Amino acid sequence: QVQLVESGGGLVQAGGSLRLACAASGRSIIANAVGWFRQAPGKERDFVAAIDYGGTSTHADSVKGRFTISRDNRKNTVYLQMNGLKPEDTAVYYCASARETYTGTYSRAREYDYWGQGTQVTVSS
Repeated sequence: QVQLVESGGGLVQAGGSLRLACAASGRSIIANAVGWFRQAPGKERDFVAAIDYGGTSTHADSVKGRFTISRDNRKNTVYLQMNGLKPEDTAVYYCASARETYTGTYSRAREYDYWGQGTQVTVSS
């Protein structure tokens, strides 16, 4: 069983930066793809970014050039660096882990087996 805990959310002005962290415990996630999703009030949970166990990443068009996902396998942690934040980035951000060695598009919530509790990101205009 994998437990995930997000941290690093907060309140920031438009144009600012935040770095979210997703720390895994219980088992190593070195062989797991990990993704970030976000959900704004009244909206569906949307894909943000994912990184597979080989280190290949993918980002949603809405965040390309602004957000970067990375992983540190020694720390069993995945990061989401968010630059150039906009008010429309305001949401609860969730990290999720797929099962070991799973391969797929990584952009759909149903591809993930483990989820964190989420961290709030609020961007003021």
